[in-house]
Amino acid sequence: MFVFRLDTHSGVPPYLQLVQQVRQAVLLGFLQPGDRLPLIREVVEDLAINPNTVAKAYRQMEQENLVTGRPGQGTFVNEQQSAVMPASTYTSLRRGLTTWLRRAYAAGLDEQAVNALFTSVHRQTRNEDVA
Repeated sequence: MFVFRLDTHSGVPPYLQLVQQVRQAVLLGFLQPGDRLPLIREVVEDLAINPNTVAKAYRQMEQENLVTGRPGQGTFVNEQQSAVMPASTYTSLRRGLTTWLRRAYAAGLDEQAVNALFTSVHRQTRNEDVA
C-alpha cells in the first residue's frame, strides 16, 4: 500500500506534499490505475495531521483528475492521459542522475548548491527547448 511522508522542513504545505507524492508515484509507475490511496483517516493517523489537510489534498487530486473518490470505497488512481514511461527508462535516468549527484557532492557542493545548479540547468534547458 502507498504510504505518505511529510517533510516538515521543506516549506511546502503538507497538502501539496501529498499531492506531489501521488503525482510522482503515478509518473514513476509506483501507483497504477485502480490502486486505492490510503483512507483519509489512515493518513491522519499515520502522519498526525489535520483531516482537513488530507481532504484538501484529495480534493486537489480529484480536481486534477488524478484520482476519483468512490463513496464508501475510497479514493482510486485514474487512468492517465499521458503514457507512463517504461521502467527501464527511469532506471537508466536514475543511474545517470545518481552518478551526477555523487560527483557534485564529491566536488564539495551541499544540498542547497546541488538544488540551485539543477534548477538553473533545468530552466535553461527547458527555455532552449521552447525557443
